[in-house]
Amino acid sequence: MTHERIGERTDSSSSITAARRWSQTRSFHHTDFSPARLRAERTATISVCVPTRETAATIGHVVSELVALREGGAIDQVVVVDAASADGSARVAAQAGAEVHQEAELMPGWGPVLGKGDAMWRALSILQGDVVCYVDGDTEGFGRHFAAGTAGLVACETGVRFAKGHFRRPFRMGDVALAEGGGRVTELTARPLLRLFYPELAEMRQPLAGELAARRELLMRIPFATGYAVETAMLLDAYREVGLEGLAQVDLEQRQNRHQPLSALSAMADEVLGAVAVRLEREGRLAPGSAPVRIIERPPLAGAA
Repeated sequence: MTHERIGERTDSSSSITAARRWSQTRSFHHTDFSPARLRAERTATISVCVPTRETAATIGHVVSELVALREGGAIDQVVVVDAASADGSARVAAQAGAEVHQEAELMPGWGPVLGKGDAMWRALSILQGDVVCYVDGDTEGFGRHFAAGTAGLVACETGVRFAKGHFRRPFRMGDVALAEGGGRVTELTARPLLRLFYPELAEMRQPLAGELAARRELLMRIPFATGYAVETAMLLDAYREVGLEGLAQVDLEQRQNRHQPLSALSAMADEVLGAVAVRLEREGRLAPGSAPVRIIERPPLAGAA
């Protein structure tokens, strides 16, 4: 496989052309990957992982939908990795049929768990599938298509090694719901950074989506940012490893989850910026030590002791 090496930038017009061409050929809809198609066509095994923290109100339904996929032969493993939730999330997930692990009990030799990305990294040690799919546990009205569409894209579509879900993100305040307004860090931080520094990825609609899937062997070769920068870092590192042609996205229609206060979003935006800046440093496009936020990363699991 040949693809442009990161750090050897093309001119803006060719990058935009490449991004548009990619969007036309590597954008799918979740109905393209129904549970029936996965059951009939896939040869790869699929594990779905749900990192969770204080999600007792939603995790039961999420797991029930995933267990239905497992029992129907569309996926093979359903794992919940819990962050010592005080609200009983682990108990609810187990009762719904998931294999449940406490994040602190996975690879304890690496010390305290440093956030969502660290939990996702440690989960690789117990995820058995050829394809690994991550979904969020706080999605209201979760549908099984979130996992089937994302994992199915990697399992069934030739050449796809890493896939992200995308969706409409309504913004709800009390009883008032706006059709748009969710995904504020995505629209105000992540996508502008990609357009500026990685224009080939400008058509990736939800770079921060928690719904993603990849070949296990790819995930084993890349580092994991430990906190909320994990999705940004994974996208950029997957792009470096497999090129634009190895990436794809799938329309999951609509997603509603709990909204964070601005203070939390500010910290999230800082981590996203830090993940991009660190990679620009590695590529020689930013002076060493320039990153405003230093991101703690776990090394590729393939080489971790």
